[in-house]
Amino acid sequence: MLRVYTQLERGNQWLKQYEGRSPIFACVLGFTETGLIPNISTAGATPAARCLTALADAEFLFHGPQAQPTYPLPDLAQGVSPAMISWPIYTHQNFPFRLFNAGLQHLPTVPTVDLGGQAARCLSSGMALPLPIVELLFNQGLAWGETLAKQAADGYLILAECVVGGTTTAQGILTGLGYSVAGQVNSSHPVCNHQQKHQLVEEGLAKAGRQDWLAHPLGLVAAVGDPMQIVVAGMMLTASRSCGVMLAGGTQMLAVYALARQISQIFQLPWYPDNMLVGTTRWVVEDPSGDTVALANQVGEVPLVATQLNFATSRYPQLQIFEQGFVKEGVGAGGCAIAAHLFQGWQQNDILNAVEQTLEDYCRLRDPG
Repeated sequence: MLRVYTQLERGNQWLKQYEGRSPIFACVLGFTETGLIPNISTAGATPAARCLTALADAEFLFHGPQAQPTYPLPDLAQGVSPAMISWPIYTHQNFPFRLFNAGLQHLPTVPTVDLGGQAARCLSSGMALPLPIVELLFNQGLAWGETLAKQAADGYLILAECVVGGTTTAQGILTGLGYSVAGQVNSSHPVCNHQQKHQLVEEGLAKAGRQDWLAHPLGLVAAVGDPMQIVVAGMMLTASRSCGVMLAGGTQMLAVYALARQISQIFQLPWYPDNMLVGTTRWVVEDPSGDTVALANQVGEVPLVATQLNFATSRYPQLQIFEQGFVKEGVGAGGCAIAAHLFQGWQQNDILNAVEQTLEDYCRLRDPG
């Protein structure tokens, strides 16, 4: 069910250490106007729908299928929200769950920890977030990472995200930090929109002014980032000092890791990279239009692990579509699937059955007739 793609020894050691242990599942919600650009993302069929994706995912993660949700899961061009994977896993296995609002356009309808942030402008502006907001969110992340680590005891944290357009802001962060990421990042499209992402990133960095971003990583987030990135960076730094941390995602979490490491060097913040792991799905790692493994090797140090979950045999075409490269990941889907195997030994059919039952309930409640 699991495969380690980079840093094999460290990755296998991490998995062995946390086998049989229950994690805390924390999902950080954020918004960037980058997600409103036509065709930038399939996490919502239209820009208007993408405004509500994080709100809908948060509501589903909290309640599961409902007859009349305030924010229904958006109709995607293809497939279903990855929340359909995360929710049945964490509820069946009783993982403690927390939602954090790092910066949304609208207040969620379910309980969240409001971190005092704000939604980001499009990264092409070169002024995505005010620097004081970035500093506030980073300090909030540091504090909450310490708090969650204490609650995790001898377990670990799953730090997940929900940011439409987040792979593009991730490319902005990685590019600003000096990584050569052309053709390597992922997206929710079956064929990644590399040229569109590249143009937005270059425009944003040009407007921000060519600076030594390695010396000013918080300024880089203010220029081309999103509110989730800096919160999770803070969380992982402090949490890693006393427990395991799984960054649940692909491109976005590799960018967070690279950002956090640079911040730790600039501000001389202690942390423990041996306690870190990036956990995602096979659909991300095997995406032929990206190269997550090469990106992870560039970033270095952190093991990249993916669940081998496969929906090819599902009775639902909305799930089979994952095998064609749509959606791929989000709201901790890969991390939850990895944790399900580690904690209770769930195999392919266990996860598939739970997800299919959730989708069946969702469809029945949505269309009782």
